[in-house]
Amino acid sequence: MTSLNATSGVGSVSNIGGLKAYVAGPSLVGLATIILISDVYGYKKPNLRTVADKVAAAGYLAVVPDFFYGDPVINITKPNFDFEAWKKLHNTDKGAEDAKKVIAALKAKGVSSIGVAGFCWGGKVAVKLASGNDIKATVLLHPSWLVTDDIQDVNIPTAILAAEKDGGLTPQQLIKYEEILSKKRNKFDSFVKIYPGTAHGWTLKYQTDDKVAVKKAEEAHKDMLNWFIKHVTK
Repeated sequence: MTSLNATSGVGSVSNIGGLKAYVAGPSLVGLATIILISDVYGYKKPNLRTVADKVAAAGYLAVVPDFFYGDPVINITKPNFDFEAWKKLHNTDKGAEDAKKVIAALKAKGVSSIGVAGFCWGGKVAVKLASGNDIKATVLLHPSWLVTDDIQDVNIPTAILAAEKDGGLTPQQLIKYEEILSKKRNKFDSFVKIYPGTAHGWTLKYQTDDKVAVKKAEEAHKDMLNWFIKHVTK
């Protein structure tokens, strides 16, 4: 892997599977790894790298790939910004295929146990990966654009961490998804949680000087880590 400079966080930026990726943690070889898939704002966001650093501090290699190839959303409310065109260019199917390249590259380096956390856009990518056997477990944090078929296809331990107020993931959908997952608990573990007083994106979009928002985000970060500690062998 070619080392590059990181813009924030305690790790560095490398090339993994053809994608730039923020990497934090000990030596790559043989280490259990958590891939964090960003929301539409990309892999450079400081709060996301803070989460990656927490994952690394828990004893994992944390990998945050740049699935947007240097073209994240900068300001979704900017006049004349065509979000639909952006989503078509950076669609989640392509994201899943790119993620498989990253996974293959990690396994080629000796990594045998991999978990995936997906935030918003990344949640849709992560649930696609959960239909196969390339990873051990996944966590979907305020995922976007989920449909019933996504959950029906899940094949590994999966946690959904959801906001109380999220137009893209309603309480009715969560109830349905939890019912689907609960019927598979004889095959694998699952967990669904709604966090009171939160809105979509709360795990990443908090202001660091807002103690209440930070505390709410940290609760979800802790739950995410506990899920991986349970299901991704170190």
